[in-house]
Amino acid sequence: MEKNVTIRIYTQLKQGQAWIERYRGGSPAFACVLGFTETGLIPGISAAGLTPEDRLYTAIADAEFLVRGPQPQPQNALPPLPAGASPVAISRAVVEALNIPLYLFNAGLPQPPTVPTIDLGGTPARCLSQGEALPLATVKYLLEQGLAWGERLGKSSHDYLIIGECVVGGTTTALAILTGLGIDAAGKVNSSHPICNHTQKWELVQAGLQRAGLWERIPVEDPGLLVAAVGDPMQIVVAGMAIAASRTKGVILAGGTQMLAVYALMQSVVKAYHLEWHSEAVVVGTTRWVAEDPTGKTVELAASIDTVTLLSTELSFVTSRYTQLRAYEQGYVKEGMGAGGCAIASSLTAGWSQTQLLQAIEALMARMNY
Repeated sequence: MEKNVTIRIYTQLKQGQAWIERYRGGSPAFACVLGFTETGLIPGISAAGLTPEDRLYTAIADAEFLVRGPQPQPQNALPPLPAGASPVAISRAVVEALNIPLYLFNAGLPQPPTVPTIDLGGTPARCLSQGEALPLATVKYLLEQGLAWGERLGKSSHDYLIIGECVVGGTTTALAILTGLGIDAAGKVNSSHPICNHTQKWELVQAGLQRAGLWERIPVEDPGLLVAAVGDPMQIVVAGMAIAASRTKGVILAGGTQMLAVYALMQSVVKAYHLEWHSEAVVVGTTRWVAEDPTGKTVELAASIDTVTLLSTELSFVTSRYTQLRAYEQGYVKEGMGAGGCAIASSLTAGWSQTQLLQAIEALMARMNY
């Protein structure tokens, strides 16, 4: 583990250092992929919205805030949380200050977004415990969409691409994908809860893989089949997008457990479908609250996924004047909407210190009337 100013490298040190040096001072673009799984409606599964009804709109509200920032009368207000503030505040502060080009993708939401998005023609996933999360044809189509957009973004003028996500319940579908790929992830993933609900997640994952007839076939060789059984629409889109973009750009998979699952999925996709990618161009970038979550084993999980570089922002809210931000230090929220990746970009591209980043986030919070 080594520090690099405000960025910490946890796995693949040399590869991580080379990636940071290559893209330091470079200009990013930010693609955020919104998706939905009915897994997120299960009581107690997620703290990304106080009630199941709130969680129906989390991605839509976060997307609106990412695009518009604080508004006196938002169409969809950020949902109430058990504690803390939405991580989109971190992402918005960086995107706004650095004027980062933003691409919002709808991979499959239950309601139409209130801001312009690129509709990829996906659908929300059913609960993974059913073993029939998505139609296989939809998964294949979303992979093609991801590959096409990754190639397109790979031709633009920026130097690296941040790919974020918003999927409530997504750490549970991540556990399902990792498990299906033969990676020992039980008890190692994170959640938006201060203490991870490992047992609840694991029971759902086992049920889904067994109902799909895949439990006996682990590691599942066809990644499309696995996503169709127990995944969510964001995962396959981001996998395709990052594979194609890696051929010409650097890529930050901006998230924790969910993006480690996407990285593992990418490895499976390129092998199964004979695609070209540049694995050394792709890193997973998250927050310190995920990387050092005492109720998960993020670094151990990353180390068990061959070749993945795990980075985190060293951003701390210990000294914040806002209780909603200090709640992150108690383990609430942790990550989402590309927060960790955007924080890393603020250091990488603009040379921001932790203090500068905190000031930008708090200035945004002040406009939110907290």
